Amino acid sequence: MPLTQAETSRSVRTKDWTLHYQEAGQGHPIVLLHGSGPGATGWSNFAGNIEALARHFRVLAVDMPGWGESDAVTVDRLDHVEAARQFLDALGIDKAAFVGNSMGGATSLRFATTYPARISHLITMGPPTPGPRLFSAGDGPSEGLKALVQAYREPTPQNMGLLIEIMVYDKRFATPALLEARSAAALARPEHLKNYLEGLPKGAPVPKWFNLADLTKLSVPTLLIHGRDDRVVSYEHSLVLLAHIPNSRLVILNRCGHWAMIEHPDEFNRLVVDFVANN
Repeated sequence: MPLTQAETSRSVRTKDWTLHYQEAGQGHPIVLLHGSGPGATGWSNFAGNIEALARHFRVLAVDMPGWGESDAVTVDRLDHVEAARQFLDALGIDKAAFVGNSMGGATSLRFATTYPARISHLITMGPPTPGPRLFSAGDGPSEGLKALVQAYREPTPQNMGLLIEIMVYDKRFATPALLEARSAAALARPEHLKNYLEGLPKGAPVPKWFNLADLTKLSVPTLLIHGRDDRVVSYEHSLVLLAHIPNSRLVILNRCGHWAMIEHPDEFNRLVVDFVANN
């Protein structure tokens, strides 16, 4: 039988937060970090990956503070790098591989520059980077980020549908069941919605950025995965990362939007397993 959300559900009290997470498998630990969308959780982002990865590793998909079943947090205390460090400490994990989508990728990058001794492998999918763009159109929020904020303001299944259709290349992923589930998850924690919207003028959901110059000092093996058709964060961002991180490689997936792990789970799982096992 496939692993279920209920049987993998755990929670842990760290110094500052109670964090909810999914856990499966044994071996080298891999921390999976979700993106910033309304209703995003470790399970909703990685349900199609946890079981496959757990055949090889100890998989930990965390709801970060301000999302899912973890503690609510206002922007003045929104520090996912600190939360990730406390999470490892609470579970007695010295070093782990980090796999982060979008906001989770930005967290993983800053974690690597802040605590390089605590990360064994760095894998990102569609993370934003600081600084100006060379090829992406416009200087304001992308089409996808505009839809994301609107879904925070009104997390109806209709707005979730518009958001998910932008998140993915293949519209078939925007199923009625997924729209209802994401909407229900968002509405279940109205304090998360409120804190996110109130924090936007102060830099939420990423109030603290990594420095590009710090990336040039990284020695951690790094795999950058990005959808060629990403309408939320252009693949140009991963080209910037490739140019700065010495021990890095980039895989651009065709016919793929912002959710590589959801749209191409088999290829994504193979890439991650091979990279962590052989680097």
